[in-house]
Amino acid sequence: MARPATPPILSELRSTTSPASQVAALRALKHEIIGHEQQKRAWVGRGVLVPLARILNTSKGNGKRRDENDNGTAHHCRSPFVRTEEEEARLQAVVIVGSLAHGGPSYIPSIRAGAVIAPILSLLATTESSVSTVLATLRTLNTVADAAALSPPEAKGRDRALFHNLYTDEALASIVRLLSQDPSSHHGQQQISLAAALIGKTCREGDQRNLLVQTGVLEALASTLAAFVDIADSAASPSCKPRASLGFPGISSSSTQSQLAPILAAIGAIIDTSRSRALHLLSSPALTAVLLRLEADVTVPQERKASTRSHIGSVSVGARPSSRRLECLLPQVPSFAPKGTLPETSSHPPLGGISTPTRQPHSARALQHAHELVHGQKVESPHGEESPLVAWLMYVARISSGLTRLLAAWLVSLFHDSGLVDKRRDLSFAMLLVPILVRLLERGSMSAAEDHSVYGANPLRPVNLTSQQQAPSILATLLVDSLDSQRAAVDAGAIKKLAQLLKETYNPISKDANLSPWAAEPIIGDGADGTHENPFVGDFVNNTSACQVTKVREAVLNALASLASIRDEYRKAIIENGVVPFVIESLKPFHRFPPGGTGDSKAGVTPQDPSPQIQNPSGVILAACGATRSLSRSVTTLRTSLMDAGVAEPLFVLLKHHDGNVQVAATSVISNLVLEFSPMREAILEAGVLRTLCDHARSVDPSLRLSSVWALKHLILSAPQQLKRECLGELGPGWLKHIICHDVDDLMSASGSKSDREPTLGTPLVMGTSNAAGEQVDLLNATDGSGKGFRVFKEDDEEDSKMLDSVGASSRLQLESELWNQHQSTQGASGRRNIGATYQFRADDLAVQKEGLDFIRNLICGNDSMEMIDWLFEQLGQDKMFEILTSKLRPRLSNAFNRDRRSLDNSIRQTPPQADIVASVCYIVVHLAAGRLRHRQLLISQTELLRLLLTHFAHPSPEVRTACAWIVINLTWVDDQSDHSSCKERALELSNLGWVGQLKVLELDPELDVRERVKTALHQIQCALR
Repeated sequence: MARPATPPILSELRSTTSPASQVAALRALKHEIIGHEQQKRAWVGRGVLVPLARILNTSKGNGKRRDENDNGTAHHCRSPFVRTEEEEARLQAVVIVGSLAHGGPSYIPSIRAGAVIAPILSLLATTESSVSTVLATLRTLNTVADAAALSPPEAKGRDRALFHNLYTDEALASIVRLLSQDPSSHHGQQQISLAAALIGKTCREGDQRNLLVQTGVLEALASTLAAFVDIADSAASPSCKPRASLGFPGISSSSTQSQLAPILAAIGAIIDTSRSRALHLLSSPALTAVLLRLEADVTVPQERKASTRSHIGSVSVGARPSSRRLECLLPQVPSFAPKGTLPETSSHPPLGGISTPTRQPHSARALQHAHELVHGQKVESPHGEESPLVAWLMYVARISSGLTRLLAAWLVSLFHDSGLVDKRRDLSFAMLLVPILVRLLERGSMSAAEDHSVYGANPLRPVNLTSQQQAPSILATLLVDSLDSQRAAVDAGAIKKLAQLLKETYNPISKDANLSPWAAEPIIGDGADGTHENPFVGDFVNNTSACQVTKVREAVLNALASLASIRDEYRKAIIENGVVPFVIESLKPFHRFPPGGTGDSKAGVTPQDPSPQIQNPSGVILAACGATRSLSRSVTTLRTSLMDAGVAEPLFVLLKHHDGNVQVAATSVISNLVLEFSPMREAILEAGVLRTLCDHARSVDPSLRLSSVWALKHLILSAPQQLKRECLGELGPGWLKHIICHDVDDLMSASGSKSDREPTLGTPLVMGTSNAAGEQVDLLNATDGSGKGFRVFKEDDEEDSKMLDSVGASSRLQLESELWNQHQSTQGASGRRNIGATYQFRADDLAVQKEGLDFIRNLICGNDSMEMIDWLFEQLGQDKMFEILTSKLRPRLSNAFNRDRRSLDNSIRQTPPQADIVASVCYIVVHLAAGRLRHRQLLISQTELLRLLLTHFAHPSPEVRTACAWIVINLTWVDDQSDHSSCKERALELSNLGWVGQLKVLELDPELDVRERVKTALHQIQCALR
């Protein structure tokens, strides 16, 4: 078949005869493709993006840069009605690219290959661009960003590169100028809204967020937000109630909301996952000044002062504004503490194994748990002053509508997640925000008219789907660890609505929904040689619907996971709504038709039709793992619903998934399924999960290593002796000692920069010190700058070396290097709540140490504890065992100013061991003391260990103090008449070490459980000394 002739329009664009004819050709092309899918495909196939990129590049370097000091619209751009023919051509080219992007994610590969984004971005930076060109450029960039957001998961990485030219100092300087201009004109307002919307849609990575802070974009957004908050000039009434109705004039109007929504979206995208960036926003001079002036101007009625003060707290010192007065804009919320919030005490003997409490909602690798390990205490939201911006955002969320309401609530949830909201605010969230978010789950809760302007007019992002994606995600954040919010969500009908949403995401998608229109002629490229198809033609299967559905599915699963994290009755209600088969189906990378259904032939999908596969991306699988883990905390659920639904089979597959995060999440679910009361325990063992978990426990990934050791700890709890032996044999005694003794601080010290490792004069610095196990190591023996050659503990026996050399790395030293290199590669990334990579690396290491100790605790508990203690001494070495326990109780000495060498004043900081690690060591000693007579005699001879334990009688943690009392109870226990004399000797030794005096101090302990255990311990000592 003969190749069709080149259309005249394309010929004119490739070889322009005059600027006027080029503009005419571009206009003709624009009219031909707008609203016509087949024409778009045909023109992309002919390679039209190549001449478009050349036309857009004509402005590159020709115009002067915009004046840094010109913020007014009149000086920022020329008149919107005066354009040269060259600029008109660029404007038409921009509109054409935007029209192609309106076709959906199928055109993103072509746009990326056509290299048109960079020249389009350059139009924002030159004085050649008129207001109309700038607005068209911003609209096109927003459309491209919307289409890229709907790309399939495998293309997301490539599509993010579309906007790498946006995140440069030069391009962001143009964004700052656009955001900082005078918003008094209509065109200025549009430019500010579109520029902010572009940031909100494209900012997804930590380095992008940091760059936005460094270049002043966040500061410019904060100034724009301050303009919305500023009511000092418009408020006239001194009383609070009239101000509540008049106080924020314009916020209730749809036009103002459409301008505020993109500002909130951009700010949220920047401060997400970062406490420091959130603090940077709250400390913005413009925003702080407005809030201070607002607080000085707003008066609180006398009858509300007392309740407001008791709810939020007292005024803080310094110039930070108080949020108490803005509370009058919100309905009053009672400040009583709900029932069931009193601290629980346990009086049962802690001689059982250790497992994850079912009431804890976070995963093993949760950052809160890591923070507890590092600091020895739990993380709590500050009870000091919060920013008044929180109250203002809650007010906006209540009185506004559409996306403005959603985004204001989202920003509040981000502050809450960063710990910048008073913890006593939870009741306000439960009564004021949660019911609103639950209502937004309903279909049709937001109309397109509410969000026209920037968001509502885009067909790629239906308003209802936006609401159904974001409302569950915000709910998931607010419901975590908050029983008040969970109760309010259940009362508002959240379970039924979330269940319905999840089921709807599995409704069959019509065959025609994702297919492009039929074309009589194949799309043939018109290359220069006319012999091959154009390389810019991409895959034109439109999967927009599937991408939107999977995003809703992910958000709903996250909300269900948070809702089922605490109360068993909520888990039961979720299961009764029939969501378990859909949750299990979400664990599978692909699904074909609704779980348990028969298909819908009218929709073109049947069980026999293999074509309509919809991929569950990693985000959906992670959310499904979270929901499964929350549901599996119920014993009843494990024995019935989850077992009947076959939850174990898809998890076996996910344990070997290519995504490491999915492996971690699947392992965390397995840790709940292998507990002693789980009916799936035997089936999981028969599937060979033990070997998989042991392999993962030797992984370089610290999160996977942590979750695997956690699961193994649960697996051996109350397990038969043979299974315990098999588990330790598969894991390896040498590796178990390694993960417990491994101290990342030594590794970090050894891998410091050369200037830190060597003295000023350049002479080699040789240093020997003790690691966590008390062994002498050389911290500075790295063979090269890569960190190879790190030695964490010396090779004291051949068995350890063989065991460590069998973990997959060529040697133990290579593994140490891999671990540290992985840590170094994440130094620039921002983790949750902006905790540095070094801090997170140490937190993960400490968490693994704790789980390793708990693994030992579970090994030596149960009916066969005495035999297992002897066997454990054989495997680990009796002296080595006590050496490890002693090292874990020693305080760590470190330089307060430098990790690698002493400062000039030789200041040394003493860091106490972490509370959780101390508790784990104490309970191992409790089990050892509950063994045979010779085990107690062996333990009483460990003088250094007992002296270190004595220092923890005044530990802040009640669990540690209780464990210390249990050690005394077990050491002074008399098995039979022949044990009287040895028991008296043990009691005398404890008395000589000062344990009796410390026990008498604990008689006045505030914890009932501690006092009861101390009473028993003192009674037994007195009986033994008679």
